[in-house]
Amino acid sequence: MKITYNPKLKELARNLRNNSTKAEIKLWGYLKGRQMMGYDFHRQKPIEGFIADFFCNKLKVVIELDGYTHGFENVVEKDKLKEERLRQLGISVLRFHDSEVMNNIDNVLRAIQYFVEEFERKEKIHTP
Repeated sequence: MKITYNPKLKELARNLRNNSTKAEIKLWGYLKGRQMMGYDFHRQKPIEGFIADFFCNKLKVVIELDGYTHGFENVVEKDKLKEERLRQLGISVLRFHDSEVMNNIDNVLRAIQYFVEEFERKEKIHTP
């Protein structure tokens, strides 16, 4: 399925990048500049009617960081709809809580690396 970019969300995405949470800033330090196993990640990427915290097109993965507001019922419902739509588009979603990033970045990075290794393993199987 084709992933579409929503230009109407460009300004909101820019504002989110300029007002990143501490956890987003910390994780971005490990993802930017192809530091994650050579893959190109983008921050606050508009996809259809949503904005993904981090997105890698090659891996077809979104990484979402959840702060305290993600415990609110209306936000939980929005997260479910977002995740469901992303999966329909063939995009995997990795979700971490801000506290995991701030207090246990090594495990977060290991989980992302594991996802990348599984992706590469599957690609190798399907590449002649």
